[in-house]
Amino acid sequence: MKNSSPKKPAFLLILIAAFSISCVSAQNGKTYLQFEGGDGPGKGKEIVLISGDDEYRSEESMPMMAKILSTHYGFNTTVLFPIEPETGDIVPSYQNNIPGLEHLKNADLVIMLIRFRDLPMDQMKHLEDYFKSGKPFIALRTSTHPFAIKDQNSPYAKWTWNSKVAGWEGGFGQQIVGETWVAHHGIHKSEGTRALIDGLDRDADHPILRGVDDIWAPTDVYTIKNLPSSANVLLYGQSTAGMTAEAPLMWDKSIMPIAWTKDYSLDGGKTGKVLGSTLGSSIDFQVEDMRRLIVNASFWLLDMPEVITSELPMEIVDSYEPTMFGFDSFRKGMKVADFK
Repeated sequence: MKNSSPKKPAFLLILIAAFSISCVSAQNGKTYLQFEGGDGPGKGKEIVLISGDDEYRSEESMPMMAKILSTHYGFNTTVLFPIEPETGDIVPSYQNNIPGLEHLKNADLVIMLIRFRDLPMDQMKHLEDYFKSGKPFIALRTSTHPFAIKDQNSPYAKWTWNSKVAGWEGGFGQQIVGETWVAHHGIHKSEGTRALIDGLDRDADHPILRGVDDIWAPTDVYTIKNLPSSANVLLYGQSTAGMTAEAPLMWDKSIMPIAWTKDYSLDGGKTGKVLGSTLGSSIDFQVEDMRRLIVNASFWLLDMPEVITSELPMEIVDSYEPTMFGFDSFRKGMKVADFK
């Protein structure tokens, strides 16, 4: 009888080759955005903005903020997205791929809004190298729980949001950003957030708070219970009884930190600074002072506080029509070029 077993490996090789070609083609396509800065205080500096959450439409807000930082302030900006390799589409629920993280090597600052990512080892290594360098970053909304690594043998398993590893309790979020996922303090999609500015920092003219006077966000307040005492809280969040800026404050609910700064150090790496904030949905960024908070923090983290004034321009570049947050509410079939 003729042995047909060699045909099976050959067939598998064809399938593997075809899949590899498809992935390579998608990965080598336009998988990230770049905006070249002109003149301005940020000229010559690189900011990488990383989107990758299932709900809060960071694929919309990160390009918008990149344009502001590039156009108004001269930063070179790069925006990364969760890309489905087979289609090249931006698919926020695709947890396993954010191509372009090699750009972190030359980054001076990272701004990220990601959640529950389970990225391949080579992509995680770029993140590890950046954070070990002690360079600054901004972690928005669900970046308190950015990773959910399924492989328990991975060196990055301890980064997982609910890690129980000694010294890594709460994973990257709690140990590096300052908090992990705990709960919704406000009622999700029913209550908003009114920012209350810390009076001591305001009176001391903290540069991040210059011109930040009025932030109301439709995202609800997150529960915070593990923030270290070394963190400096800049903004507290008071729940509002409704989803409009005019909704009354819910004084029966306690306030929670919603923006803070702290030092961090990853596994013996250099010490760096982070701004953590549980604000950050795409529609939150319609509020001018929300954009101002991030721009001010960018300059402060880059040791450029002298640049910050209450009159810095915050106008949105081009049009910005963000989608209401929600799971599976992302615009289907969108390519990176659609966010130019």
